[in-house]
Amino acid sequence: MEGMLELASILILSVLAQWLAWKIKVPAILPLIVIGLFLGPFSTFFTTGGEKLLDGDKIFSGDLLFSFVSISVGVILFEGGLTLKLKEIRHQVGTVRNLLIFGPIITLIIGAVAAHFLMGLDYRLAFLFGALIIVSGPTVVTPILRNVRPNEKVNNVLKWEGILIDPLGALIAVLVYEFIKISHFENNDTFDIFKEFFITIASGIFVGAMAAFFLQWVLQKNRLPAYLRNVFTLGLVIFAFTFSELIHPEAGLMAATSMGIILANIRVNEFKKILSFKEDVSIILISVLFILLSSRIDMEQIQKLGYNSLILFGIVILVIRPIVVWASTRNGKFNWREVIFMSWVGPKGIVAAAVASLFSLQLTSSENTSHIDASQAELILPLTFLVIVGTVVLQGSTAKPLAKLLKVVREVPRGYLIAGANENARFIAGFLKQHNIEVLLADTSKTNIREAQREGFDIYEGNVLGDTILEELDLTGIGQLIALTSSSEVNNLATKYFEEEFGEEKVYRLASKKELELKDLDLPNNIVFGGKIDYLNLSQSILSHREPLIEDCPDSEAFDQINRKYKGRIIPLFIINENNDPKLILKEFPSLQKGDQLAFIPEALQQ
Repeated sequence: MEGMLELASILILSVLAQWLAWKIKVPAILPLIVIGLFLGPFSTFFTTGGEKLLDGDKIFSGDLLFSFVSISVGVILFEGGLTLKLKEIRHQVGTVRNLLIFGPIITLIIGAVAAHFLMGLDYRLAFLFGALIIVSGPTVVTPILRNVRPNEKVNNVLKWEGILIDPLGALIAVLVYEFIKISHFENNDTFDIFKEFFITIASGIFVGAMAAFFLQWVLQKNRLPAYLRNVFTLGLVIFAFTFSELIHPEAGLMAATSMGIILANIRVNEFKKILSFKEDVSIILISVLFILLSSRIDMEQIQKLGYNSLILFGIVILVIRPIVVWASTRNGKFNWREVIFMSWVGPKGIVAAAVASLFSLQLTSSENTSHIDASQAELILPLTFLVIVGTVVLQGSTAKPLAKLLKVVREVPRGYLIAGANENARFIAGFLKQHNIEVLLADTSKTNIREAQREGFDIYEGNVLGDTILEELDLTGIGQLIALTSSSEVNNLATKYFEEEFGEEKVYRLASKKELELKDLDLPNNIVFGGKIDYLNLSQSILSHREPLIEDCPDSEAFDQINRKYKGRIIPLFIINENNDPKLILKEFPSLQKGDQLAFIPEALQQ
């Protein structure tokens, strides 16, 4: 019964931690680890008998814990592999490419040397620690970038580095770990060591590739009903992981990672739905793993870290990261302010902690203590957690003021996200695009999507209210929303949904037919086009005009003349100032100035 209560507590607390992270705009890894440490090792200070309030070892004991963590990390690495598309690596700027080349090499070597001399770690464990701190990841970088909003160059480099370094760093950590595992042969024959290393890697890649191509065949031939595809994919990942472990021990992580990478780079039906499903599963597993594994850390392990661990942490953030960024930005495309900011932002992420937890469990098991000092192996987990928590807290809390101090915060973005890709949305988007305003349309209709793509618009194929849209969209140059769908409910919800991202004064929508029919209703201020038009009437009016009409409108008298000219039947769209910058006309008509122009269309007669 006690184990059931603890397991239920972990599930509930994991959801609470994810919600808290979303609410206070920090990476979810931070509240997850803090909760685990507070209910685990730190709780021994105020409980009777010095027992933990929550202890992962009481829920999963022995091999069961090891198996659960192994499979969970395999699924997490598979999901990470799904984000690594080789074509994106080829087409990224030189700086990102350099970060992916120099970053792992420099971090691995300097991190290993520092861990060896400062913490006294065996050189093999030291290199494992160096490999573990390579990983950054979008789950920790994205919330920081969204909060800071650095300029476009810096934002793109850090975003793509976070996405691509995640599976790459995990892959390097797996390779180093595999080398450790087979380096204990009694004859210590270098040839045998590399032979076992090659067999482990090759068997994992082979099984992962076979599973990926089998899944592709199953989905393309429609051998499964739609409701079973995601579950089948998850089952196949676990099967590939387990089967490769049977072929050769420790090949499972390589199989899961390679399966994800291959699937990301071949044509797979329903790939987007599979990726979304795997993200949901990964969130659950990550949440449970972090609370579970951080609760397993003992105070003795934390106390063993000592002051040298803080020096090591300082080297990670003040030496390793700046050297990596300096080596990667020598092409001269970044000024010194941008280099300093990128040198400061390099938080370590979820994959690092998950893989560190798994390797710590494996290396401290009884069968491995003959060639690895278990007391040293125990330090890997708290040491990695120290770097993760330290970088997330320190860099996450100081990135914004540092960006302002260095003046690398981008200007207020002028671009628009338009909910809908229908005729109305494309008409408005076309006008904005003519005035060099960035526009991104979002829609689920295949017809609207095809037409928007044909007209050359950037389009997001998905629900504008989807849970993952903020993670999937690049909103670097986007700072406003116009909801122009045919559904007044969707328009209303979209403005509510993006209020927190853009600000309440930067989200706009069409009025609904019911709102316009209720003459006594006081419309909200974010209603567009003068608050006098609904979707259908706007659509009918646009059918008669391919482009908005533009006339000089320096004052209210000029506007009245235009209005009389069209017998009071105009739909005001934008005011264009003397800098050729269009401003959306809302319910309350803006004040006019010299040099202003009015963009409008005549209103169609009601049929």
